[in-house]
Amino acid sequence: MTSHGRRRSQGERDAITVEIGYALCSAAFAAAVLFGAVAGPAYVFALPTGPRDVLVGSGAVLAGAVFLGRVVSVLLRFGSGAQPSQPGRTSPDS
Repeated sequence: MTSHGRRRSQGERDAITVEIGYALCSAAFAAAVLFGAVAGPAYVFALPTGPRDVLVGSGAVLAGAVFLGRVVSVLLRFGSGAQPSQPGRTSPDS
């Protein structure tokens, strides 16, 4: 049920499901790319254990933050109903 007490239509439920899937997949991709960019050099250049652990740890923390930030931003944007002012056309305020 929505906050207004009416039930959501099947189309609305499907749209929410698709948006959640998109948020999770795009966030996982962004986090993986960031982790690879930060932690990758530790393995490519065969760094000693100390610096490697720092790069892998910071890559994991940053990737987690990017994942959460991406999911939240996508879902908040969807929840606000941000739509172009002229459906079907692009404009600067869309």
